Amino acid sequence: MDDILDTKTAVKDTLPTVFGYIGIGIAFGVVGKASGLNTIEVLLASLITYSGSAQFVMVGLLAAHAPFITIVFSVFLVNSRMILMSTTVARYFKNESLFKNILIGTLLTDESFALSMSKQNYTNGQLNFEWFNTANLLAYATWAISTLGGALIGNLIGDPEKWGLDFALIAMFIGLLYLQLISDKALNLNLQLIMIGIVLVLMYIGLIFIPSNLLILVVTIVACLLGVILKHAFF
Repeated sequence: MDDILDTKTAVKDTLPTVFGYIGIGIAFGVVGKASGLNTIEVLLASLITYSGSAQFVMVGLLAAHAPFITIVFSVFLVNSRMILMSTTVARYFKNESLFKNILIGTLLTDESFALSMSKQNYTNGQLNFEWFNTANLLAYATWAISTLGGALIGNLIGDPEKWGLDFALIAMFIGLLYLQLISDKALNLNLQLIMIGIVLVLMYIGLIFIPSNLLILVVTIVACLLGVILKHAFF
């Protein structure tokens, strides 16, 4: 990464992450088709819902003939973490129009959020609409095309886990986490490593007591609180 915030650089910065979208997108297309959705419905799920984890939940509930309100509420819970992410990103676009802020927030994903937090380490804490919107649009297009491809070839692939496609997104996040660790000079490296350990422990314990739909949101809030306390007390 570098400190340039233009369209060309956004494409270059985002390209390494799209492989994660391709793998999990194809996996969703396969699962969606196997669950009874047709190709157009799989594509619309990606274009409208646009949330990998929520789409898998939605397809599973549809296949189980769950009530409509149950599906809506479940998707909301899975995506509720985006409220926190959008709040964090919003401070970079205070001077932009409402339309641009809505566009950024609508297409924001875990991946583009993580990428932007890594990018601002190189730009003296600055982000702009041109860079962020390009990254979001590239991710959006890649996800939609990948899920469409998965739906079209679903019958040929069969089980996506057999090909390791279910691990693609995890591998991408490991890469983004590594970039964050080596590039963020504002936070002590030991503090970052401690927080990674705390998050892992919280996730492990949380899986025992907290529904998975709420776990990410709860762990995010608790970890942020602990991180602030540790930073001011010891770092």
